[in-house]
Amino acid sequence: MGSILFEMKDQVAVITLNRPEKFNAFNREMALQLQAVLDECVATTCRAVVITGAGKAFCAGQDLGEAVDPQGPGMHRILKEHYNPLITRIRSLQKPVVAAVNGVAAGAGANLALSCDLCIASDSATFIQAFSKIGLVPDSGGSFFLPRLVGWQRAAGLMMLGDKVGSAEALQMGLIWKTVADLQLQEEALAIAKQLATMPTQALALIKEQLNQSATNNLAQQLALEDQLQQQAAATDDFKEGVAAFLEKRKPVFKGQ
Repeated sequence: MGSILFEMKDQVAVITLNRPEKFNAFNREMALQLQAVLDECVATTCRAVVITGAGKAFCAGQDLGEAVDPQGPGMHRILKEHYNPLITRIRSLQKPVVAAVNGVAAGAGANLALSCDLCIASDSATFIQAFSKIGLVPDSGGSFFLPRLVGWQRAAGLMMLGDKVGSAEALQMGLIWKTVADLQLQEEALAIAKQLATMPTQALALIKEQLNQSATNNLAQQLALEDQLQQQAAATDDFKEGVAAFLEKRKPVFKGQ
């Protein structure tokens, strides 16, 4: 059994980080396997993705044994070849990605979850920017996503102090989308992903593009982008179906085209 599990449920790809004995901490094998599975999500007919963890943890971040191994890949390669490609894949995937955080999400594991389009967490889940505790700085997009999610002061506190944040506090500060009872997390994550999978997939991909570019665009640039992407959305079959269903007072049947 590999360090990444992958299965299709209807039109949803469910990806499970599967090193439970290591709290799903990343090593090179797991990072490269996850990259390959995300590439498979591009090619398959899935219309939404769920990422979760096996066992008690979502992901404890980097396997530190590998990080300090003199024969290991070293920190530069770990970022360049493991985490940066993962975050880039999630943000560029033209399908919604839901993180289902089932336990501790620490370091790179926390930032992997925060890079997803929607992050939901079980009541017992925790988020930790653990980097400063061992003399490192946030990576895996943490220094990009955190200030945009929670503001400068909270981001600074989370990054510098490395305090553990429970799911209720994470929800209150805008770090995540939703909290769910522990036993209902997987069911709720799949329900959200299935809902997304029935929606106009190309429009969701364009919304994702709007969000990506809004982080650095000024207002004029964003208005121009909205014009450009709206034209693309209006040319889809799903737009025609949405309008027809509205006028005919029926539920639309979107095909992602």
